[in-house]
Amino acid sequence: MDINKGLPAIASHRDLHVWIIENQRMVPVPERAYGNFFEEHCYIVLHVPRSLKATQGASSDLHYWVGKEAGAEAQGSAGAFVQHLLEALGGAAVQHREAQGHESDCFRSYFRPGVLYRKGGLASALKHVETNMYNIQRLLHIQGRKHVSATEVELSWNSFNKSDIFLLDLGKMMIQWNGPETSPVLQGLALTCSLQDRERGGRAQIGVIDDEVKATDLMRIMEAVLGCRVGNLPASVPNKSINQLQKASVRLYHVCEKEEDSVIQELATCPLTQDLLREEDYYILDQGGSKIYVWQGRMSGLQEKKAAFSRALAFIQAKGYPTYTNVEVVNDGAESAAFKQLFQAWSTRKPENGNLHGMSELIRGRLDVGKLHSQPELAAQLRMVDDASGQVEVWCIQDLCRQPMDPKHHGQLYAGNCYLVLYTYQKMGRVQYILYLWQGHQATTSEIKALNCNAEELDLMYHGALVRVHVTMGSEPPHFLAILQGQLVVFQGRMGHNRKGLPASAMRLFHVQGTDIYNTKTMEVPARASALNSNDVFLLVTASICYLWFGKGCSGDQREMARTVVAAISGETKETVLEGQEPPCFWEALGGRAPYPSNKRLPEDVSSFQPRLFECSSQMGQLVLTEVVFFSQEDLDKYDIMLLDTWQEIFLWLGEAASGWKEAVTWGQEYLKTHPAGRSLATPIVVIKQGHEPPTFTGWFFTWDPYKWTNNQSYEEVVDGGLGAKPAIFELTAELNNFQLSRGPSHGRAGPLTPRTLKGSQDGSGNELQLDSKGGGTSTSSYHSSPKPTIKGSLSREQLMHQAAEDLPEGVDPAHKEFYLSDSDFQDIFGKSKEEFYSMAKWRQQQEKKQLGFF
Repeated sequence: MDINKGLPAIASHRDLHVWIIENQRMVPVPERAYGNFFEEHCYIVLHVPRSLKATQGASSDLHYWVGKEAGAEAQGSAGAFVQHLLEALGGAAVQHREAQGHESDCFRSYFRPGVLYRKGGLASALKHVETNMYNIQRLLHIQGRKHVSATEVELSWNSFNKSDIFLLDLGKMMIQWNGPETSPVLQGLALTCSLQDRERGGRAQIGVIDDEVKATDLMRIMEAVLGCRVGNLPASVPNKSINQLQKASVRLYHVCEKEEDSVIQELATCPLTQDLLREEDYYILDQGGSKIYVWQGRMSGLQEKKAAFSRALAFIQAKGYPTYTNVEVVNDGAESAAFKQLFQAWSTRKPENGNLHGMSELIRGRLDVGKLHSQPELAAQLRMVDDASGQVEVWCIQDLCRQPMDPKHHGQLYAGNCYLVLYTYQKMGRVQYILYLWQGHQATTSEIKALNCNAEELDLMYHGALVRVHVTMGSEPPHFLAILQGQLVVFQGRMGHNRKGLPASAMRLFHVQGTDIYNTKTMEVPARASALNSNDVFLLVTASICYLWFGKGCSGDQREMARTVVAAISGETKETVLEGQEPPCFWEALGGRAPYPSNKRLPEDVSSFQPRLFECSSQMGQLVLTEVVFFSQEDLDKYDIMLLDTWQEIFLWLGEAASGWKEAVTWGQEYLKTHPAGRSLATPIVVIKQGHEPPTFTGWFFTWDPYKWTNNQSYEEVVDGGLGAKPAIFELTAELNNFQLSRGPSHGRAGPLTPRTLKGSQDGSGNELQLDSKGGGTSTSSYHSSPKPTIKGSLSREQLMHQAAEDLPEGVDPAHKEFYLSDSDFQDIFGKSKEEFYSMAKWRQQQEKKQLGFF
């Protein structure tokens, strides 16, 4: 096989490329067939991120997909092509081995609205997708929420269960059956509509069954094909999703060669550090058996790199893991986001432009509110929704209730208490709210519970418009510090009910950190010499005098900021003390001299982690996360709870129709607890409700449409008004793709249908399924055809526009009021002919009808 001759050219105008391995050749798959996979073949999928935002630290991904019926020859060819394609790409791509039905989240994220597994192989004369082919009878089993897949199954009721979606594809008609335990998801419906567009040119009729009792006519068609259903439907087989607890276990193995044998030695367990990886070696990282990573150092040998997949498969076999276990091969310097986040910290060898070091310089200057609102990506990286000039209210939780605090003491908090801090600001002329839930280290469980209960009460008072930020003492985000104008002082102990100034104490020591109002906080620390640090400023309060101690390493900005802070702590006489020039009484107050940190503090190492988006769900009481790679606003659905991890903060986005809102914060905490990198449990958790997203959240998305939630159709709206099939079939008022539904002799009701009464033509003109009828049958309309009126003649616009269903003339179909207009009136009102109007997509029809008063 001449591999080099078989390598295709890679088009530069698109991100995604798909090839099928056929007769030992890489054959390009047409774009409209992306997502279709024949189970007897292997495929190669290449993703090259081209958008500016996606390329920040992102590398190309090269996937090798194996169908469950693919032979050894096809797999061998695919593996060889992957290696040569990798060389052509300069070795910078992340390699993945994907097994049918067990693909990685990264792979599934490419194919929206879903993946379709097709039986058999692709004959050389057959196209991946044959448009306008109607001679079809098949049943597809649709599974998943964020990553949807459809598998061809036996055309029988035996294939059904209560919890999944099934699509009966009859060529010119497609019936989507949603199990009684299925939550309404647009993703399944999107896959059905995608098949309609790609394989039928948009001309197939779609019917949706959410309730069999209400969808009698659609059920009659299904029973005509599948026969009468006997007995109850079984429950679905539980999906063996990997939960977060399983993913928390990571083990790093060092691989070396000894006398032509590979020796694998366990090197470390979590939390892992980047310095464990040496550039002359290669390693296997096992994430709880859910995924196997192979890391290849830049100085490792060429033969070792070529054998990466085979060694990973040998490791999987030795461990007794399933053969479909996902494998990812990463090269030194081109690691995936998922791999990097398995380590405590990850820094690149070359500093990246626009990193957070540069951002911290911007935050010190005067923030431009307009810039933060017009450039949400800046707000997201600075973690600042505005310049902190809005209104601030503070409550302390006392006796399980919230007590308002005097504005003079807004920034003076106690480690033994919990506080609510409400910030009100305006964005684009709209009032916005952020509620900080601050929790002291010494607060009791009952106080923390009361903090959350009072936050919920406030949220109800503000009609659910509050963005809630859970803050732990010592891990305050920049915006929280900024709204307190750098005057945050955290005292040890608890605040008294009638607090006036500081509680009496012999000696108190305060650690002042920060250079401006955006990063300054003051924490009370144990009053002993070992608590000092040469890089910072400290305030020592005694009964008679206060010492303001400047360490040798502190800057002028630190000193100036400290002078403004100490006034809020004590009004006593202050004496400035420089490190090394302390009077004896200074050390006496601290109990004597003691060693303390004096080395120069190095610049904070900011890890170069990419933001990651996950769908949250619970299975058997365990948190299950499904990642959406290359995410966009389209991935946020009203039924979802989504987790966005930006490393410095955890955002939980709650769709308006999502269940499990109360568990959201718990899920965020569990995510941090089970993260293999050993994340800080004090990482701020931000809870956001749909429609109230701050720029610190929207800035992580490539584009954001603030009006999407008002313009977007819900699942119910799409089914009830957008597809057209449901009312058409129920009312039996027009022709439906040559289906003729017979009406039985008894009481004018439709009689039962049997498989024998359903005939399918075998010619290529279409799948003309006909039901034998003894009487005159009625039928329904096709997807883009116009409805047939049940009254003759035309009606005036006054009789139809803005009229409720009960006020319409008798015989008018409320769902198609516009059809009863004369052609001239229709042209005048809609600006197009009826033929042009009904050739449009249904959702566009509905949108125009709403605007013009015909909905």
